[in-house]
Amino acid sequence: MEIVNPALDDYLIAHATPADDVLRDLAEETRRSYPDLTSMQITQDEGALLALLVGLTGARRIIEIGTFTGYSALCMARALPSDGTLLACDVSEEWTSVARRYWERAGVADRIDLRLAPALETIRSLPDEETFDLAFIDADKVGYPDYWQALVPRMRRGGLLVLDNVLRSGKVVDPEARDEATEAIRRVNDTIAADERVESVLLPVRDGVTLARRR
Repeated sequence: MEIVNPALDDYLIAHATPADDVLRDLAEETRRSYPDLTSMQITQDEGALLALLVGLTGARRIIEIGTFTGYSALCMARALPSDGTLLACDVSEEWTSVARRYWERAGVADRIDLRLAPALETIRSLPDEETFDLAFIDADKVGYPDYWQALVPRMRRGGLLVLDNVLRSGKVVDPEARDEATEAIRRVNDTIAADERVESVLLPVRDGVTLARRR
């Protein structure tokens, strides 16, 4: 199932805030270096959405679960105020080495704290009182339920959680799809819908984006 009609792709891109040379070069290098992993990089319009959400929430402290080559972190870091910070969690030195180069080129490296370790370990190592204004979850899908439970208590009142790929290319409504990742996404989607700590909406943006605001 195509969540977004491929015929609309160019139109959607053309009507979002355009990517500059840094973002275009990063996207191209990622496609060239990791042709089998391009689905792990968000699109230009989703990057524009993330930047907009950072500005709308007035976020100063962000956590990202799953950084890959750094496109989403770059979009969000640029939207932060000069004293804002983004805690980026990933496990790959190889992928994030690409990210570091482009963060430096964009002049936002000083706003990004990259931690190379399993994300749950990083979250649990933080001081108990540390909270976030915005969280972006875009890592291994099997881990989404655990990431959700670890992060909701750390969101400030009014803080925003954003989850990517919550439709799994339509698999969430396919009774034949029983793979572990799809089951985990179904589970977290059901959890969010019933979670009284947040108000939420699941949007059919690209492969599905959930926005959940901490009450």
